[in-house]
Amino acid sequence: MTTVKLKPEQVVNAFEKKFGEKFSARIETRKHKAKKTVILKRVWAEIDKSQFKKAVEFLCELYPMPHFSVASGYDMGETIELIYHFAIGFGGKLDEFIFSLKVVLPKNDLVLESITDLIPGALISERELQEMLGVKIKGIPDSRRLFLPKEIPKGVYPWRRDSKGLQKLVRNLNEADKK
Repeated sequence: MTTVKLKPEQVVNAFEKKFGEKFSARIETRKHKAKKTVILKRVWAEIDKSQFKKAVEFLCELYPMPHFSVASGYDMGETIELIYHFAIGFGGKLDEFIFSLKVVLPKNDLVLESITDLIPGALISERELQEMLGVKIKGIPDSRRLFLPKEIPKGVYPWRRDSKGLQKLVRNLNEADKK
């Protein structure tokens, strides 16, 4: 465990050294308009699916308590992209930066290992990814539905472009007015 506050560039270098070509990243900065000083840095990183959990473990080694914010997911057609967002250096004046870790899952293999054993607060986001995108989170301690009502059948995923069956369950208010 490190007690030194690493800068985003140092974190990216450490990840590149450990994961090699299975990791890529870019750093964005946002400046205060009037003062022209950097007020926010964000790391946009991508890791190979096979190294995802190891990458989160490594982040926890670099920063023993990364602040997990949320996991977001997008249907890109042939793949599902998941992005786990962390606030690093949370609470430190101008020390904080956002670390967003993306993993791409092919639709024929929508399985990802849970990080809830490392970061328990990820449970709600991982349950949401299962329900809304159909991603199987392996090792999740509680996989019950949380967001969707029981009337929506299993196998219907609202955030998926290819999800069939949801149209039958949604009432078209424009059509109701015409009757």
